[in-house]
Amino acid sequence: MDWYALLVAAVAAERVGELVVARRNERWSRARGATEAGRGHYPVMVALHTALLVGCLAEVRLADRPFLPVLGWSMLAVLAGAQALRWWCITTLGHRWNTRVIVVPGLPLVARGPYRLLRHPNYVAVVAEGLALPLVHTAWVTAALFTLADAALLTVRIRCENRALAGAASSLGSVPA
Repeated sequence: MDWYALLVAAVAAERVGELVVARRNERWSRARGATEAGRGHYPVMVALHTALLVGCLAEVRLADRPFLPVLGWSMLAVLAGAQALRWWCITTLGHRWNTRVIVVPGLPLVARGPYRLLRHPNYVAVVAEGLALPLVHTAWVTAALFTLADAALLTVRIRCENRALAGAASSLGSVPA
């Protein structure tokens, strides 16, 4: 369990790093006249992702979940892939990446990196991580509950983001970056 707690702490630290990047990018975006959409669902998203981390540790400890090597090592690989995809998204979007839905007027949509393959690759990383992190140590209840709640949240989030991006694209004539 100790190594698993360190893994969850590392993911939490990565999240803090994301928030630092997001705050910096928010300042950059707002200085360029950005608007934010979806403020109402953002606190729910923060709470859900915090609950994932807490749930991983609590379930493993309280339900005495074992480490099953075949499952654990494969889920650790999925988790590493999810982190790599997330940071590919962050570096591809540069100053435009954020944990909030913030759109800078006049900037074209990004169509390179993972965005040339998928419209919302960061959410693929979120879904993979939400399944993999708990399952590294067989916390299947946490994996299932997070996945269900996240599916509902992502439905709202992706619709919100699509509306915001469509508004930005329509003002530009949808020129890819």
